[in-house]
Amino acid sequence: MQILAESGSVVLTTVLSIVALFLLTKLMGAKQVSQMTMFDYAVGITIGSIAAELATELESPHKPLTALVLYGLISVGISLLTNKSLKARALLTGKPLVLLEDGVIYRENLKKARLDLSEFLTYCRMSGWFDLSQVQTAVLEHNGVISFLPKEADRPATPADLGHQPKQSRVQVPLVMDGKLMTDNIRRAGKEESWVHRGLLRQGYQDESDVLLALWGGGEQLTVFPMAPERKG
Repeated sequence: MQILAESGSVVLTTVLSIVALFLLTKLMGAKQVSQMTMFDYAVGITIGSIAAELATELESPHKPLTALVLYGLISVGISLLTNKSLKARALLTGKPLVLLEDGVIYRENLKKARLDLSEFLTYCRMSGWFDLSQVQTAVLEHNGVISFLPKEADRPATPADLGHQPKQSRVQVPLVMDGKLMTDNIRRAGKEESWVHRGLLRQGYQDESDVLLALWGGGEQLTVFPMAPERKG
């Protein structure tokens, strides 16, 4: 019975830690790992550790829960502060560092960034720059990502360079997913369900149930993926 009681307590504290962690994550906002500052990274690890402790703390679960909430609130407060104050932003998140510009590699900035030349060259190659003579500027952002500005003569040509004015593309909107019409998306796209059915018929689909995904990106054509390849007419 004692084992069952302890197991039940672990289940409850685990659920509590998951709920608390979920609410704090929503409150703090979602960021990709590559977008995190060092402070975000440290706080994330700490909050994860506290949540793990909360899941197994049976005698005093309120202690790690209090620490968890406190860390989350401090993180939110610092985010608000850095949004309003440039000085606080520079202090807490750091400033971009120019690593290369006009053919000059700045050794002092490499040292500040804790990068040696081999690591810098690795980042260059990972970003597709094997010839540094093609790079005008390389900047280490505060989140640890290096941004590259190519020299004008070495950047890819754009339609504007060639004198063309292509029609602006639109983000594709799913109108059918998993064999079901996405009625809200269809309405926001300014279309009718009958229009979608006609578009599917033109591509050999008798019903939306035959379609895994249908995307609309403007115009009169749908990009359709069949539910099963053999069903396409």
